[in-house]
Amino acid sequence: MRYMIINKADVDTEAGRMVSQQVAEGVGKVIDDLSKAGVLLFAEGVHRSGLGARVKVAEGKRTVTDGPFAETKELIGGIIVVDVRSKDEAVEWAARLAEALGNEVEVRRVVEEADFAPDAGLFLA
Repeated sequence: MRYMIINKADVDTEAGRMVSQQVAEGVGKVIDDLSKAGVLLFAEGVHRSGLGARVKVAEGKRTVTDGPFAETKELIGGIIVVDVRSKDEAVEWAARLAEALGNEVEVRRVVEEADFAPDAGLFLA
């Protein structure tokens, strides 16, 4: 099962400041361990929201809002996608990342083709 581990942006990352050396090393260790365990599919950070945009289309009309966006706690700072045996395993890896970051992370299962099978029900847990 694939899971996405989402780390949140914070005031510092939204200001374009780099994380501390300690955080960078801690996250690097988690990424290295994920790779050695053979479960890492990819890991990427994202630039601050001030360099991004939100796009909405309603009734054929497109609205583009350039960043930055006010609600920092809702912004993504980076993602890691892993292929693991269970949600519990994904949570274990996420806990290691959260500890390295000193911040909350979110774990979400990636939708698989089997989730749409007629007898599977839609978006099973």
